[in-house]
Amino acid sequence: MPELPEVEVTCRGIAPYITTQTISKIIIRHPQLRWPIPPQLPKLLRHQTVLSVERRAKYILVYTTNGVMIMHLGMSGRLKIVPATLPAAKHDHVDIVFAHDLVLRYTDPRRFGALLFVKDDPFTHPLLKDLGPEPLDTFFNAKYLHQQAQSRRIAMKIFIMTNQVVVGVGNIYANEALFMAGIHPERPAFSLTMDESTRLAKAIKQILKKAIKQGGTTLRDFFNSDGKPGYFQQTLQVYGRSEQPCVSCMQTLQTIWQGQRRTVFCGNCQA
Repeated sequence: MPELPEVEVTCRGIAPYITTQTISKIIIRHPQLRWPIPPQLPKLLRHQTVLSVERRAKYILVYTTNGVMIMHLGMSGRLKIVPATLPAAKHDHVDIVFAHDLVLRYTDPRRFGALLFVKDDPFTHPLLKDLGPEPLDTFFNAKYLHQQAQSRRIAMKIFIMTNQVVVGVGNIYANEALFMAGIHPERPAFSLTMDESTRLAKAIKQILKKAIKQGGTTLRDFFNSDGKPGYFQQTLQVYGRSEQPCVSCMQTLQTIWQGQRRTVFCGNCQA
């Protein structure tokens, strides 16, 4: 599943090709994604210009002169820039065709993604209005994290994956950040000390920045808009390394399930 770094890489990949460009038409081949694609979308966006491409959490916001497309890649979605002459494949559900004969193509084998549209402020949309801060913003820091943790009894990993606390810390990066900070994933959030909050906020930022720099993590479904895989998976310290030696102390990594997601950690290094 594409996580924050993959979505950020996608935004950066498509933006140079579509910003300031005019949409000539939109082809919808399969309107039923996680939610139905608005049937009026082709009419609303025909001859409109793309003003900017931004990311909020795992959502891609494409601002146009007539409103904002809100896009989500779901479990297996992908956006890519292709020539207008390239035939669509089985799972290519939407083409946003531009006047300069390039296409922003949305591909999604599982159809768990989304393509929605709003005329007004996208941050008032139900999907976006209650989201917490971005992990790479200055507002997200040790003081904020410590304050948020004080009244919460949920496990530490679940805590940092809660979108109302901070957005975009998915399963892969939660595993990695907790290992880097030396914090056990099952500890209750309220037990987080100020020193640990400092380490954890720093770890989250470092892990995400590194993943973005290396092009995102390729597991099964994600390739960025240039068709190149990310390479962050080659540097994972715990995720996907169940029963292997810890890179720090060489003890065998342990595996548990939290919220129907696999958690891998070192019982020796993570207190």
